[in-house]
Amino acid sequence: MYLLGYDIGSSSVKASLVDAESGKCVASAFYPKKEAPILSVRLGWAEQNPESWWEYLRVATQAVLVESRVDKEDIKAIGISYQMHGLVCVDRDHRVLRPAIIWCDSRAVSYGQKAFEELGRERCLLHLLNSPGNFTASKLAWVKANESQVYERIYKIMLPGDYIAMRLSDEVCTTVSGLSEGMLWDFRQNTLAGFLLDYYGIDSSLIAEIKPTFSEQGYVSAAAARDLGLKEGTPITYRAGDQPNNALSLNVFNPGEIASTAGTSGVVYGINGAVSYDEKSRVNTFAHVNYSPEQPRLGVLLCINGTGILNSWVKRNVAGEISYAEMNEWAGQVPIGSEGVCVLPFGNGVERMLENREVGCSMSGLNFNRHDKRHIIRAAQEGIVFSFKYGIDIMSQMGISVQKIHAGYTNMFLSPIFRDTLSGVTGATIELYDTDGALGAAKGAGIGAGIYKNTDEAFASLEKRGVVEPDRTRRQEYLDAYSIWLQRLDKEVCE
Repeated sequence: MYLLGYDIGSSSVKASLVDAESGKCVASAFYPKKEAPILSVRLGWAEQNPESWWEYLRVATQAVLVESRVDKEDIKAIGISYQMHGLVCVDRDHRVLRPAIIWCDSRAVSYGQKAFEELGRERCLLHLLNSPGNFTASKLAWVKANESQVYERIYKIMLPGDYIAMRLSDEVCTTVSGLSEGMLWDFRQNTLAGFLLDYYGIDSSLIAEIKPTFSEQGYVSAAAARDLGLKEGTPITYRAGDQPNNALSLNVFNPGEIASTAGTSGVVYGINGAVSYDEKSRVNTFAHVNYSPEQPRLGVLLCINGTGILNSWVKRNVAGEISYAEMNEWAGQVPIGSEGVCVLPFGNGVERMLENREVGCSMSGLNFNRHDKRHIIRAAQEGIVFSFKYGIDIMSQMGISVQKIHAGYTNMFLSPIFRDTLSGVTGATIELYDTDGALGAAKGAGIGAGIYKNTDEAFASLEKRGVVEPDRTRRQEYLDAYSIWLQRLDKEVCE
């Protein structure tokens, strides 16, 4: 008995086939092998053709089936993870009306900001838990204002994962978690965000039928089965955006638990057990995969743009022809606090955490007679960690007590300096796992299909690669270094 998981990213589509009994991945594949193109016909625009996602999924599916030699009859459920905040528009025949406006497209910023101001900050935060921002609802408002002929033909709007589910089953539906990431869910009324739809002049009939995150959401159609090599009637039993799904993949479901990634950008995703928001809207809050009005589980998402991209910049421009492992060794030769060198890692655009300021990346405290490459390498990693700490403190103010951080054993979590500094400055234990989004989606499908009786059973086989405990004896050293970094940031923000 097997479970099939898909991860629909903006760079590629990954498929993973999991043995439901052992919980182990038996085959995985992704496509395209080179980064998928993003169309940007104007500055700030980012679009992709949803039909290309389907083609990538088809190739990845067939590769997995060939590699595993699993009989399609033995695949019992399908789960979907997807890039968040996108907008797909289809007509009554389920044909795509325009390219998808994806997560990194910024054309709707002004629409969301105007709505935030005119509807009122307090009203938006109380009901949406966020500013309308540059999310799906605002992107649809842009289409309505600028492409009226397209808007008039829309039958339903969808998130990227909803579109893939539709292609698999020919059924159109969505989830509360998905609607919340698009600013289409009212947490006060526990219904569609009618006040925002009314403000934008959007008909609520464009919103798809809502189904639970873990449930039978459709069945593979005859046409999709022929196209992919799957069995007709295989149920689709789970879908979630990539960050909630990443948390699920790391077995993060309960208040106080944290999932973190540190790739090109960095994400801290914490679970809150109470409906709350940040008054300055520096973090985003969405319904987590196990959210219900009776037992609210909210994912509070912090994104730091300048994470791995800073580390790679340092490798290219400072470290020279050495590996990341050697960089980590060099950094380990320098004491906590980098002997006064301080790096602000914000050189990859505006940071929501800093109230949409573009602070830029800067270095201070450099002494030509005392410091060398090793200090810069360590200070860069510490600066990234301190930005995580800054965001985690925001979460703490919202009532999230951070005691444990779950992370994949990859990217910057491979660095002992990064891990030890994060654990030391936050006081949290870090648990490292081998997992990915497609594998998590497969496990989610097993939960939705009732193959696993609960999350504990689904993730019993999750392989732990290591545990990092905070060094209590050196805690003050980490906090002192963070204090110096924070003073530098405050000065930069105030200038």
